[in-house]
Amino acid sequence: MDHPHRDRPPILAVANLGKSYAEGLQRRTVLADIDFTVDRGECIALIGQSGSGKSTLLNLLAGIDKPDTGDVEIMGRSIAAMGEPELTLLRRAHIGFIYQFFNLIPTLTLAENIGLPLELNRTPARERRERVGDWLARVGLDGREAAFPDELSGGEQQRVAIARALIHDPALVLADEPTGNLDARTGQVVLDLLAHLFRDEGRTLILVTHSRKVSAIADRILALDNGRLTTASEALSW
Repeated sequence: MDHPHRDRPPILAVANLGKSYAEGLQRRTVLADIDFTVDRGECIALIGQSGSGKSTLLNLLAGIDKPDTGDVEIMGRSIAAMGEPELTLLRRAHIGFIYQFFNLIPTLTLAENIGLPLELNRTPARERRERVGDWLARVGLDGREAAFPDELSGGEQQRVAIARALIHDPALVLADEPTGNLDARTGQVVLDLLAHLFRDEGRTLILVTHSRKVSAIADRILALDNGRLTTASEALSW
């Protein structure tokens, strides 16, 4: 895949990242000496066995958790020294999230769920309605604005979650097992949608997955083994 923006700073730069947690009187190292960059328009698959540190790394990249060592830069801005208000604004403006269990708000309609990032960013109501309608059409749910999440299948809910993650045009999207809660056929539909939206539109995605099929859409695979990055070929069986 060509990356026309390689002359710009990377979307994401991770340097010497480390994280450990207390377990009784000991400390357990979850991540150590993590270094990598992600260019604009890249799709990165992050693989590894359960407990290898994938979710911890994703939380550190989003500023949800703080590292013990190292730093994360998003669009050239270090997040290590940011307070929670500044981190919240950064996430609202520049990061989109896709979760395994969708995380839609059950009391909100599809239009309200998808439009939530725009509302938080104070996008005018008319523009919000237009963009929500456009995204519903793009994920194959045109005309379902007034439906509620419990009226949808799992695959349809995940398509709504993808629209919500992308509607504010974030610089970086973090996806945690986006097909992990779906059957094989429905997961393939969601995977095809993700591949189209990211590969064809040049968006930047970090994708945590256990699935070889899902990781196959990526430009590059990063593998975690006992808290350290390794090449995909050296990763433990997954």
